[in-house]
Formats: sequence, structure tokens, C-alpha cells
Amino acid sequence: MKRILIVALAAVMMCCVSAFADTLTTNGGQEIDYDSLPFCTKDEKAPVVYYISEISPQSLVKIYEALEWTNTSPTAVKIASGEPPASNYLRPELIEDLVKLVDGTIVECNTAYGGQRAATAEHYQVAEDHGYTDIAEFQVLDEYGSMEIPVTGGERLTGNLVGAHFADYGSYIVLSHFKGHEMAGYGGAIKNASIGLASAMGKVRIHSGGTSDTHWHDELQTEFLECMAEAAKSVRDYLGDRVVFINVMNRISIDCDCNGNPAEPDIHDIGILASTDPAAVDQACLDLVGNAEGNERLLRRVENRMGLHTLEHAEKIGLGSRYYRLVNLDD
Repeated sequence: MKRILIVALAAVMMCCVSAFADTLTTNGGQEIDYDSLPFCTKDEKAPVVYYISEISPQSLVKIYEALEWTNTSPTAVKIASGEPPASNYLRPELIEDLVKLVDGTIVECNTAYGGQRAATAEHYQVAEDHGYTDIAEFQVLDEYGSMEIPVTGGERLTGNLVGAHFADYGSYIVLSHFKGHEMAGYGGAIKNASIGLASAMGKVRIHSGGTSDTHWHDELQTEFLECMAEAAKSVRDYLGDRVVFINVMNRISIDCDCNGNPAEPDIHDIGILASTDPAAVDQACLDLVGNAEGNERLLRRVENRMGLHTLEHAEKIGLGSRYYRLVNLDD
């Protein structure tokens, strides 16, 4: 009888472990089954995406350390500095510990659509106003123009115009606020590595579908999405293993941080994800959004802007894998 009870107890414990290992809990307390994440796999060959539900300076450091990645100095931390007055940019108090851990310089590029970050002097003022210069050095990478890096295997681009200071850094942490986007459908690691690291002229090249460096063509949506994937691939190819990608899923508005007055989020904060693969970490974020309560408007925006095509093209040209293995650091 005693042996039967022990065996039964062991079976119950194994079931609990299995159930625990096959679910995650979001920052907002929602429980999500791994089976409901379409691109989550147990294939050992798939890239790892780390997840942690707490959104805090300590958790940001913890998930970075889980990558077991050694930065090469000087290290750039690429963020979106956020359009005033009320965008959802990542707050300096959240990222400060990570930036200081790697002795990083916070970097950005000027915009190509006007606003308060289109001119270098104004952009530096925004960085100061948003508190970034209080925690680290800040540099506008295209302060002195562009440098071109090659695009290999692209169908739209042969070269990508990044900020002239891009090559000054030994490694990059692409630290992205995951949210919706008015043109791309969503913004995450791929957008931050492509549009985000592109000079103002490079942004025009991407937005024009590779057809112009001077004229923005909004109607070339498919071409724009494919250029984003190709530009991000050029960055990853150039840097090799000297780049990692972290997505913070808080304040998940349907609007991007280039919008100074974004819509209020419908989705509760989810957590932080990190990977060496930008396609995998973006797909994992979209999988989580697909299960999140209140996701209707964001999913509609992604669908209307054909946002998934960026990931389709990214995988096609060899930027990364949409399939991923999820490692839950909460466990």
C-alpha cells in the first residue's frame, strides 16, 4: 500500500512538473500553454528564445546573462529614443543596470519623417530630456552621415545605409520595445536592427522598397517589409556573433515609439524575451500577442500592414528562424 502511494505521489508530481514546464505566466498573470504558441518547438536545432515575466532592471540583466554572450567593447545599446511628448520608449531607469553592466553607449539614428528627432541637435536634446544622458553616453550614429554595408542574398537591396558611426562599436545589444507600428504592423528586433540602425537616408531607401534614397514611397508596402528584413540581415551578417536581441513587452500600444501620442495599450504587459536570433524573438513575441487578452486591435494592425511578411522574408533570405525553443527563466 505504501509503495502504491509513493508511486501515485510520484506520478502526480511528474504531472505537475510537466504542466508547469509546458506553460508560462505573463506579467499580467495570464497563463499561456506552449502548445498554443504556433512556432514554439522542442526541436533542439531551433534557436533558443529566453522569457521572463517580470519587467524590471534586475530581470533585464538576468535575461541578458542567460544568453551567455560576451560583449566586445565598445558596446552599443540600440534603443528607440522615443518621439515627444508621450511615446512609450523604454525608460532609462529600466535599462540603466544593463547599460552600465556592459559599459555601453546608447545609440540611435535620426528620423526621416520630421518630428523632434530628425535633426541631430534636437535629437540630442530629446535624449537628454528623456533621461538617457543621465545614465550613459548617447550617440546619434548618423550625426555625420551614412556608411554602406553590403546586403547578401537580398531581393530588394544590395547595400544598407547605416549611421556613419556604426562601425565604431565592437558589439551591439539591440534593445527593443515591442509594440505595434503604423506602417510595419509591429515593431521589434528586426525593425530596430533595420530602420532603427539606418541613417536618415537609409530609412528612405528601406521605406521606398530600395528604389530611392531621396523619395519616400508609402505605397510599396511589400517591398518595404522585405527591405526591412534585408537591412536587418546586413547588420547581422556584418556583426556575426557580436549582436544579441532583447524585446521588452510592456506598454504594448498599437502605435510605435515614433508616435508622440500613441494609443493606450489594450494588452497587459507580458514580459521580456531575448535571443541571438531576431526572427525567432519577434515570432515568439507575436505568438504571445496572439494569445493575449485584448489583442484584437494589435492583431488587426499586423494583418492590415501584412506584418508577418517581414518574418516570412527574413526566414526566406536566411536572417533567422521563425521556429524557436522557449526557455522560461521563471521556472
